[in-house]
Amino acid sequence: MTLSITRAGPAELDALSQLFDAYRQFYGQPSDVERARQWLRERLRFGESVVLVARRGVALAGFVQLYPMFSSVRTAKTWILNDLYVDAGARRSGIGHALLEAAADFARADGAAGIALETAQDNAAARALYRAAGWQEDATQWYSLAF
Repeated sequence: MTLSITRAGPAELDALSQLFDAYRQFYGQPSDVERARQWLRERLRFGESVVLVARRGVALAGFVQLYPMFSSVRTAKTWILNDLYVDAGARRSGIGHALLEAAADFARADGAAGIALETAQDNAAARALYRAAGWQEDATQWYSLAF
């Protein structure tokens, strides 16, 4: 079956909300499709993120969500790859890799200096995917302050 990747728009919101809800559940959040839908609707409506969706036939099989960021040192726009998810039934079929390539193509076309992401150290599957796609791990320590 042919894989296509496009930028998400209002027509994909319902199906994308289901995938986004599954993504949130993967990270231990309770299911709340309406909350997922509202979050995505606001990000897309106000141009606060870019979501690329992978489609096999007519069904959505995965997505990647990017948020803009700016580097003062590089005086350039960069993107944060914040969310990457492939439906459980579609994993290990190259969709994650294709979404990473599409995200990189988007960022290059946007004139960005690069893309950054962060994942848990124990997320071996994701780390292997990123390395296989040419991403570099570094020893930067991230700190967070939760409110």
